[in-house]
Amino acid sequence: MGRATKVRAAGAALAAAVVVGSLITAGGASGAAAPAAAAGCGVLFDDFNYSSHTDGALGQHGWQVRSNSGGPGVPGATWAPENVTFPAVNGDKVLQLASSTDGTAAGTKHTEVLQGERRFLEGTYASRIRFSDAPVSGPDGDHVNQTFFTISPLRYDNDPLYSELDFSEYLPNGGWGETGPINYQTSWNTYQLEPWASKNKNNSQRSSVDGWHNVVATVADGHVKYYIDGTLVADHDRSGPFDVYPRQAMSLNFNHWFIDLAAHNGGLATYLEQADWVYYAKNQVLTPAAAVANAANYRSSGVKFVDDLVGECGGTPPTTTTTTTTTTTTTTTTTPGTPVGCGGVDAWRWESVYLENARVTHNQRLWRARWWTQGSEPGLTAQWEDLGRC
Repeated sequence: MGRATKVRAAGAALAAAVVVGSLITAGGASGAAAPAAAAGCGVLFDDFNYSSHTDGALGQHGWQVRSNSGGPGVPGATWAPENVTFPAVNGDKVLQLASSTDGTAAGTKHTEVLQGERRFLEGTYASRIRFSDAPVSGPDGDHVNQTFFTISPLRYDNDPLYSELDFSEYLPNGGWGETGPINYQTSWNTYQLEPWASKNKNNSQRSSVDGWHNVVATVADGHVKYYIDGTLVADHDRSGPFDVYPRQAMSLNFNHWFIDLAAHNGGLATYLEQADWVYYAKNQVLTPAAAVANAANYRSSGVKFVDDLVGECGGTPPTTTTTTTTTTTTTTTTTPGTPVGCGGVDAWRWESVYLENARVTHNQRLWRARWWTQGSEPGLTAQWEDLGRC
């Protein structure tokens, strides 16, 4: 919901955008055909088979576990990477975000895991998520938010390129003026911080979604459609006073945080949000049944992780080599999972002037200036070439 996400962009670690081409429409529930059908644009699938938040494979697979301070949520709270774990549930490992509070800012811990590289835009998103109405320990009643979303940075108030899709923001104990459980789906145009003003479309269900649910969304042809367990719960299009269809590539995120401490009842309360798997088919429109079946097909085949997302839909996927980058015309494609050297390179600054070939680090990536530039953020403008992950 709008008031919650106003500071989320400042807290996420984000990276370079990619170019997205035309969409492919696919249907049916056959999981076996999905990997071949997606080959032109690629998929991301993760079964979250990791040992801990320090597992090296987690970072190699593009995931970042947040530890930096800032919003959203309770001012002064910490983001606790140690509270991100991968326990076994019914024999399968899951991503678990355990957020807790004792009613004070210093005693409040939020959690977030994200695919920080901004390469998510049109296509089909799916995840099997366990939302929790009650804490696993301690008193109930806190205004906690359990989420799955995509987002881009807000560069300044009312940024016309800002993009955010909240597939689910579940408030089991209410908040933002709500007194009971409510689940939001929100598509964003933009917002400003002070004074607060937002432009978005949102739908909500004022009922409990405690337990496991398949959360699916499709982004195509000017429509963002949201599904819970196969049921269409929202369809946001470009009509009305402002356009909420995403305008640029975004990061992919799960986070779990407290809106405020007003409803805390004493003692330490710990809430859990879990994700069994996540799936994204770039530039493909799948039915919810097909998306879930495709994820099930990977799992039944013993596949734990797939990431073959490519830039141009329908084009030839980039050849993976042992070099850091492969360049085609003016576009640099980074070999997935191969870090580049960022030692001794200064961080990018808004006010600095950069000449051609100057190098900076920004959002955990290395960038090269293509020509003179000032005030152009790497990843958002053509002035910068992405050289890869640090």
